[in-house]
Amino acid sequence: MAGSWGCPHEIGDRCTKVNNLPCNPGMKGCELAGRFRFADESKNERYWEKKAREKAAAQDAPTGDA
Repeated sequence: MAGSWGCPHEIGDRCTKVNNLPCNPGMKGCELAGRFRFADESKNERYWEKKAREKAAAQDAPTGDA
């Protein structure tokens, strides 16, 4: 366990959620992917995709002006 959090899917440095691969927070399939930003920008692709979708949805939403 690293830092001040513990992942319930990490057992013995392996991710039981992602094919028992070595735990790598932010990897594809990880429940943290796209929800948080990481210091390693290579892990932030899903985060930025999600933010772009949210921005596009906000721009397409009706404003109520009639």
